[in-house]
Order: sequence, then structure tokens, then C-alpha cells
Amino acid sequence: MTSAAVSPQLSRPATLAKPRFLEPAVLGVLIFIGAEVMFFSGLMSAYNIARAKVPMAIWPPPDQPRLPVESTAANTVVLLVSGLLLWLAVRAFHKNKQAVVLAIAGCTLGGVFVAVQGYEWVGLLSQGLNMQRSAHASFFYLIVGTHGLHIIGGLVGLLTVVRRLVQGTATLAQLRAAQVFWSFVVLIWPVLYVMVYL
Repeated sequence: MTSAAVSPQLSRPATLAKPRFLEPAVLGVLIFIGAEVMFFSGLMSAYNIARAKVPMAIWPPPDQPRLPVESTAANTVVLLVSGLLLWLAVRAFHKNKQAVVLAIAGCTLGGVFVAVQGYEWVGLLSQGLNMQRSAHASFFYLIVGTHGLHIIGGLVGLLTVVRRLVQGTATLAQLRAAQVFWSFVVLIWPVLYVMVYL
């Protein structure tokens, strides 16, 4: 048998796999975020309904401790910077050392945000602002606390990916998935801040 008789199908080079538009890990996180958007929308709707029922729009009640608007505004900037750093870490993924430094810095700022929020909560509780104080206080702890749990969960995921980055075993899809969830908790916070604190 001559080489000319070889089937054209056998002589073709193997086709390269098409790059995926969206990695399964990122898609899974996006689906989860869709559910979380609906959850937070429900919380915000309930908050707005409760606020609308207050006579003469006296909200928050004048007899309760004031929320730390200024320090939380500064803390919001810290969280936004952490989101920017993680976005830059994804872009620098192929420069491993740079990605590790950016991701660690982003996680650190996320931890600072949680620590400051916890400190503020301790101060508010010591001033007598608890969930039984008013509907405003109840919604404050419910909404901000739920967001805090999402931040802590996001930090756990990020720290897992950072550990893999340090070891050199992390994939770009893993880092992107963690960064997409972190972007969600970062970007929803200014909305919650304006709604609850201002």
C-alpha cells in the first residue's frame, strides 16, 4: 500500500480543543450569584417596605445610637480596593509572583474590612443597639450580617486559591471563580451601605 492510498482522515493533524468561553467553575459561581442577587433583593425590598411604613419617615428612630457612617465609608474604600487587587491578580496570573502578591494584598484588605465591621458591631452593641431595639436595628444586623457572612465565605475561598497560587498548583479558572464571587460581595456592598447607613 502506497502512502497515497492512506485515508485522508488518518493523515490530518489532530484538531486543537476549542478554548472555552466560560469555565465551568466560573459558570457555577455565576449561577450561585444569580440566586444571591435574588436573596439580597428580597432583603432590600423588605427593608424598604418596613421603612415606608414608618410614620413621618422618622428613620432610623431618633432614640437609638447612630451608625458609624464615616468609618464605614472609609472601610468601603478598603473593600473596593481589595476587589481591584483581585481583578489585577487574575490579569497577572501568568506572572505567578505578581499574582500571588496582588491576591494576598486583596485578601488582607478583605480581612481588614471584616475586622473593622466586627469592631463597629461591638461598639454598637455596647451602646445598646441590638435587634430588639427597632425594626431599623433588626434590618441593619440582618442585612449587614448576611453580607459579612458572604465576605467571610469569599475569604475562605480566596485563601484556598492563594495557597494554591503559592504552591504553583492553582488554575486560572479557580482564581477567576474566586474573583468573580469576590467582585459580587464587593460591588453589592456600596448599595447596602447607601441603603442602610445613609
